[in-house]
Amino acid sequence: MLDPSAAASAASAASAVAAVFADLREEGLALETLVRDLPDAGWAEPTPAPGWSVAHQIAHLHWTDRAALVSLTDPEGFAALVEEAVKAPESFVDEGAEEGAALAPAELLARWRSGRGALDAALAAASPDARFPWYGPPMKAASMASARLMETWAHGQDVADALGVRRTPTARLRHVARIGVRARDYAFAVRGLPAPTGEFRVELVPPDGGEPWAYGPPDAADRITGPALDFCLLVTQRAHRADLDLTATGPDADRWLDIAQAFAGPAGPGRAPGTAR
Repeated sequence: MLDPSAAASAASAASAVAAVFADLREEGLALETLVRDLPDAGWAEPTPAPGWSVAHQIAHLHWTDRAALVSLTDPEGFAALVEEAVKAPESFVDEGAEEGAALAPAELLARWRSGRGALDAALAAASPDARFPWYGPPMKAASMASARLMETWAHGQDVADALGVRRTPTARLRHVARIGVRARDYAFAVRGLPAPTGEFRVELVPPDGGEPWAYGPPDAADRITGPALDFCLLVTQRAHRADLDLTATGPDADRWLDIAQAFAGPAGPGRAPGTAR
């Protein structure tokens, strides 16, 4: 007979995973509302990413969603994708975006929408404890969904900036914030810097102004405080630290705010000061 506490724990874990998948769906729909009624000229609007239009941003998300789908359903096929990336490490991301951006906007939108649906179904069907290959470390389905949400939100910010739209932040930012906190040591490592030895305390005010989202020991000497939105903009490098209301206590925490990134890959240049909208 299954222990009641174990059963309750399993049910809670399953509910948490389902919530991540639901949040990913909502994030995709939120971005779709920004672009689905755009005229063709709107898809050609330049975004803050050099050389990337609105169409490039959506094409990149579609390309990455397809890669995630292959990872979940065809490990050998994903290995082939990795081989292609290794052959052109500096250009394969841009090439994927260029391919999709060359499509007619209506076709790109339809493909992105269909791809999101296929990925949603594959995530729901995946074993919750299995780890699936990625361009970085293998991930469970819930972590993959969180990563896709983070990227959808970040590239959605590029689209919003291009269109002059101010988005309303939501509780879905907790996924972005969590990845940003967990990626602390990676941000140091990718720059060839030693990671801090101690944990940080991070306290972020959520969009609804409720109880702070807290990470790390309460008595940690190094601390980060501020709005969750600002922290998410920082770790996705969608705004410069100088334009955000984040406070660092301690030299290591202060250094982290200069280099933080939630995404895998090389250290990006980020946004210049004074360019946040």
